[in-house]
Amino acid sequence: MKTEDKKSLVAYSVTVKEECTYDEKVSCANSIAQPMASKKLTKKLYKVIKKANKKKHYFWMGLKNCQRRIRKGDRGILVLAGDVSPIDIISHLPAVCEELHIPYVFTPSKADIGAALGVKRGVIVGMILENEEYKELYDLCKTEIDCLPFPKS
Repeated sequence: MKTEDKKSLVAYSVTVKEECTYDEKVSCANSIAQPMASKKLTKKLYKVIKKANKKKHYFWMGLKNCQRRIRKGDRGILVLAGDVSPIDIISHLPAVCEELHIPYVFTPSKADIGAALGVKRGVIVGMILENEEYKELYDLCKTEIDCLPFPKS
């Protein structure tokens, strides 16, 4: 396959993913993916992720990196993908976050988190750390996450 064909194939697959609506993505999410971010909050989180990714060491992606950051004492917003399969991979993180008072939220798609980062792969979990450049948007997202209804134990 030529390079041009591969690029057009990648562009086609990205456009197909974008055709899914927010509601369709939420319907594909796991049942334990609670609290789920609203459509507006999801867009705000993706903006914060883009800004945090520009700064080195202000966005950590991947399960191992986020677990290490939590263990070392970093506190930020934990963004989890709702369409992870099997869900057992990240099912322990909400309990850890509640115990340590770390705000966390599920978004409908791991592919969208990856797209916000500018990578082609899906990202199942990411941690956004606070920075002065995007502090207003970060605080707005944090307060909205605190207002979300959490699942009953």
